[in-house]
Amino acid sequence: METVEKVDLERFMGDWYVIANIPTFLEKGAHNAVETYALNDDGTIATTFVFRDGSFDGKEKRYNPKGFVRDDGSNALWGMRFIWPIKADYRIVYLDEDYQQTIIGRQKRDFVWIMSRTPTIDESDYERLVKFTGSIGYDVDKIQRVPQRW
Repeated sequence: METVEKVDLERFMGDWYVIANIPTFLEKGAHNAVETYALNDDGTIATTFVFRDGSFDGKEKRYNPKGFVRDDGSNALWGMRFIWPIKADYRIVYLDEDYQQTIIGRQKRDFVWIMSRTPTIDESDYERLVKFTGSIGYDVDKIQRVPQRW
């Protein structure tokens, strides 16, 4: 699975709202899901993934995996470690030029995340991003919208 050509890591840092995904077992039923990245001095990426479990009033869940850039040429191929020593495959496969929308995929095409800097996006943008996801081999019928209400 190809990644984007180049990611400016500093520009990529910050909050990303999860608009839709093929969820992992941890995030099934997530509401108001937000992934936040911060570049550490050693080049790793501090990650905070926060969401409400099952409803907008559900219990807040928080995870803090660490990201590791695996391809210094593009900065688009990462390992994401939730549990030592496993670094899960994490690929930036789409990123618009304004760094407002992104898609994170995995080589296995088992999970995917469509994310935006804003909690909602235009329906036409959503459809375009889902279509792109299908074009790289994902089963788009498995993609679920993540409820966002702020």
